[in-house]
Amino acid sequence: MATAGSSTPPEQQRCDLNIKQNNTDHHTELNGEERLIVRRGQPFNVTVHLKPCSEPFSLGETNVTFIVETGPQPREESDTKVSFSLRESTVDSDWSASAVGDASGNKVLVSINSSPSSPIGVYSLSLDQGGKKTSLGQFTLLFNAWCPRDAVYMLSETKRREYVLSQHGQIYRGTHKHIKGKPWNFGQFEAGILDICLKILDENPKYVSDADKDCSARKNPIYVTRVLSAMINSNDDRGVLVGEWEEFSGGVHPGKWNSSTDILHKWAESGPVRYGQCWVFAAVACTVSRALGIPCRVVTNFGSAHDTDANLVIENLYDENLEKISFDSIWNFHVWVDSWMTRPDLGAEYDGWQTSDPTPQETSDGVFCCGPASLRAIKEGELTKKYDTPFIFAEVNADVVDMVKLSDGKIVKLGGSTKSVGRFISTKAVGSDERHDITHQYKYPEGSEEERQVYEKAQHHNKLQQRGEEPGLHLKIKLAENMIVGSDFEVYAILTNNCMETKTCNFLFFASAVSYSGKQGEGCGFASDKVEVPSGEERRLSLRLEYDRYGSVITPDRLIQLSAITINRETIDYHIAEKTIVLDEPVIEIKLMGQATVHQPVTAELTLLNPLPEPLQDCSFTIEGIGLTEGKPITVKIGPVDPKQEIKATVEFSPHSAGPTVLLVNFDSDKLKNIKSFIAVLVKEYCGTEV
Repeated sequence: MATAGSSTPPEQQRCDLNIKQNNTDHHTELNGEERLIVRRGQPFNVTVHLKPCSEPFSLGETNVTFIVETGPQPREESDTKVSFSLRESTVDSDWSASAVGDASGNKVLVSINSSPSSPIGVYSLSLDQGGKKTSLGQFTLLFNAWCPRDAVYMLSETKRREYVLSQHGQIYRGTHKHIKGKPWNFGQFEAGILDICLKILDENPKYVSDADKDCSARKNPIYVTRVLSAMINSNDDRGVLVGEWEEFSGGVHPGKWNSSTDILHKWAESGPVRYGQCWVFAAVACTVSRALGIPCRVVTNFGSAHDTDANLVIENLYDENLEKISFDSIWNFHVWVDSWMTRPDLGAEYDGWQTSDPTPQETSDGVFCCGPASLRAIKEGELTKKYDTPFIFAEVNADVVDMVKLSDGKIVKLGGSTKSVGRFISTKAVGSDERHDITHQYKYPEGSEEERQVYEKAQHHNKLQQRGEEPGLHLKIKLAENMIVGSDFEVYAILTNNCMETKTCNFLFFASAVSYSGKQGEGCGFASDKVEVPSGEERRLSLRLEYDRYGSVITPDRLIQLSAITINRETIDYHIAEKTIVLDEPVIEIKLMGQATVHQPVTAELTLLNPLPEPLQDCSFTIEGIGLTEGKPITVKIGPVDPKQEIKATVEFSPHSAGPTVLLVNFDSDKLKNIKSFIAVLVKEYCGTEV
């Protein structure tokens, strides 16, 4: 097999694949020049050397046929094998080839156009000349967001560059009151990543059971996206990531990951990688989708409902001691991906963004996968449209009902909300690191007539609650400002009486550590009082949160859940208010000492203040960046750091490619983990004279 740059003797060379120019034309030059990588539905040019004994080339008089094949069992019936002859010009709709310009002897420049609905994958290219078949080389075919006939076509060049070509991103976490973007390296063009992405497709159980059918189905981005949703988690197969939310021994804590490439390389070397949580699953899915050519974005839903019984209602059921006894839950945030494609199976009105979720939550068709579901179907409550639209609809638009089950079996409704689920749905803005709120793409404004009509269409079991403040007792929680980890601060539960008569009740205020998935940990604060609240007045219950109590129990997510409860057992009057706070983390200051230049050392100065009232052990800074650290993180270890002491370190690195990129920085220690920051870096070409 001969390819550009090979050492094949001239008399044996059959084809020059013109890799550099073709890859540039097809927006795959960042994959390198080692092989030909093209996007479907777009021509590429190869120089073919015909048999020396043949007559000088003449279109119409030369018996030349090209053959392309993919998969282990290429078949014309499966569209994994196609033969086509030279013609006067190529066609947009199918595989075709034409001579470009005048032929020189037995050498001819041929333009080959692939079908915009071909299966993606690695192809062999062969030439049949007079009954003799000769291999010309291999190429990899990807989805093409630049081709109007491709199912993933995206009109905007700016969006194509963001959702297909960008290797950097922001993933949003925290709570809807405190949204924090975390930088991430997708790295879809890094060395070896494309091969790993194709290997993921080859490891999926559908390929194992019927390789021919699976390879043929890879023409459809709907199919590929659903396969990826199942294969990014390892619940049913040798998928990429093992999910874990409690015990992280024997693996890497999900918060430590900064890059999809490390995870994908580990998977390729040794199988499922430990461990991932929702933002890691989504980030890897985004990398693989972009690598294969599917436009993709990472999306965070704050107040994300997990509806276990599929009734579109989150039922928080408590016993008389106010311990939760139901299985529905609301995550502080949940992260998934949207992929751009047409939906001929649903109708043109459902084209565009499609939601899929690789985090294993519930099974779909017996497999832990979710989607792709049309955003239009989700917004309009069209829950009969596949795939998994009811589950995703509930994640962003379920109603919440709070209830108490009494000892006699009677269930008393405490209250509820139609507005607490699906808030500030966020993704990275196109062309910047700003947050873009896309809640309106998933749902109509909360409380609007359209939103309620959609809810009724979705056969929701609850009616629209009346607007405005209702009579009765109202309970809310007020937070302090500047709640940085390591400090002590006070929070308040406020009980307001809008009844005509005085109310007396027991007033309880709890604080406990909580994970981002809503799993409650150890308590770290408690206050109680018996209060009498006259009509029209309010009472406050304060709770002081001290680092000595919360510091040892909070997770690296730095989340604390507050729960305020009022109880009058005689009148069976219960009220609950909950709020999750995220403690602010210290800021890493990053300063480059000089201009970043290719193959020249440059130093990053890193500074961070220890906010804790106790020393830190096992401190380290880690830096990495595409084109900056040659794919390997650089770690600098630091000795013990005293309380409130400023931490400084310098790290030297040598960029290896020019252009804009991002330097990611992570600080870690025994008590302060996964503190992240980043700066944009413009690497210049080296213009000096080598000695």
